This record gives sequence, C-alpha cells and structure tokens, in this order.
Amino acid sequence: MRLFLAIPIEGAMQESLLHLQEHWKALGVRGHFVPAENMHLTLAFIGEYGNPDIVMDAISSVSFKSFSLQLDGAGNFHDTLWAGIAPKDALSACVRQLRRALAEHDIPYDRKRFAPHITLVRRADFPGSMEKLLMKLPTDTMKVAEISLMRSDRGKNGMIYTRIDSMEAGAS
Repeated sequence: MRLFLAIPIEGAMQESLLHLQEHWKALGVRGHFVPAENMHLTLAFIGEYGNPDIVMDAISSVSFKSFSLQLDGAGNFHDTLWAGIAPKDALSACVRQLRRALAEHDIPYDRKRFAPHITLVRRADFPGSMEKLLMKLPTDTMKVAEISLMRSDRGKNGMIYTRIDSMEAGAS
C-alpha cells in the first residue's frame, strides 16, 4: 500500500487552483491536470507500507492547533507544475513533529527537505515561457483543521487517492 500524510485542499483554495488550471490550459499547457479531488499538500511520503493502523498509532502522539495555508507563487519541478504555499512556522512545526513520530516508530518515509507545494499538472508541456504562467496567480488561504493518512493507487486514468483516516486539530 502506498501511503502518505497530507492536507486535502478544499473550498475556495481548491476553486482558485481549478481556475488557475483552466487559465494554464487556455495558454496552451498540455499534460495530466490533477483533478479537484486529488489536490493535496503532502507532509510526509511513506511509500509502500502494509499497515496504516501502525502509522495512525505513531502520529496520534502529535497534536497541532488549527492554522492557515496561503497560496504563494508557482513553479515547476522538471515537467511538473505546482502552486506554492507561503512559509509558515505552524506548518513547518507540524511536519517536523509528524516526521519525528514516524521515525520514532521505525516507519520509513521520504526524508527530502519539505518544500510545500500542491501539484497541479504532471507531464506538463508548454511551448511558451514560464513567466507567462506565473502571471495572475491566486493567493487564497485555507484553514487546516485535519491531517489525513492517504493511500495512492494507480488507476486507468491516473492516480486515485483515498483517505484512510485523519487526525483533527486540537483547540486553537
């Protein structure tokens, strides 16, 4: 089972990202556009791991207060287009605590430096300049009230993400 910890993107932020995707399509971007239901911010990628209950037990010791995310810029990793998330101490602290809990329970995870982003287009192809894509970027915010343990499966038309469980923020 391919597992990861994430914040699902919802509400006005999700709508703004869908509009951004439409804008990019109108500019000529081609590729695999991430559907609304798959938009998320990955906090820790675990990968192949057979027991989600052990993961939830490990992260149950982590408590976090609700905080907000704000869209901030966009960019690309090779042929992947993404929307950025503004740096926030509460987000960074939450990620550190989650990753520490995974490590303390010997649950392997990708230890790459956390670079908060929301993937919007995979295998993107754009004949124009990136500068053109970076105009008119949304700056919406979203309140984070839960973190989800997600499963990813390869489907006929791309990845299918399923929420297995979640943990809610404590009192703010």
